[in-house]
Amino acid sequence: MRQIENSSMAKKEIKIKKAAAPVKKVSRVKKVKPQEDIVDVIIKAMEDKKAHNIVCMDLRNVESAVTDFFIICHGTSTTQVEAIGNSVEDEVQKVLGERPFHAEGYRNGEWVLIDYFNVVAHIFIDEKRDFYRLEKLWADAEIRKVG
Repeated sequence: MRQIENSSMAKKEIKIKKAAAPVKKVSRVKKVKPQEDIVDVIIKAMEDKKAHNIVCMDLRNVESAVTDFFIICHGTSTTQVEAIGNSVEDEVQKVLGERPFHAEGYRNGEWVLIDYFNVVAHIFIDEKRDFYRLEKLWADAEIRKVG
């Protein structure tokens, strides 16, 4: 009888010890992906849709820059421009779980802009890219041609 009492007391002590154990705090803060990761995902999504002349502009050392990176490319038709933009949004969502802060230009398909705060993707139709010349406008940036 004594042994039964001891075992039930031991179980109670274990329960008390478990309850007294420190509680782990679980952070609900979403981990931020490094900017280079999103840059790579955007470039891959552009390449998958046969984007032309992909350029990565690192603007982190440009004093007046509004973002850290521009990723620029162009397509040969409004349909291709739209497809590239959709590919970028879909791939970033799938791989990194990120949605753009802002996206515009799908309606006319001549210049699609997809803003992820620190990284902005610009997808032009070739004539509009020649007209706006973002690479010349932000010539102080470190420019890397892709592919």
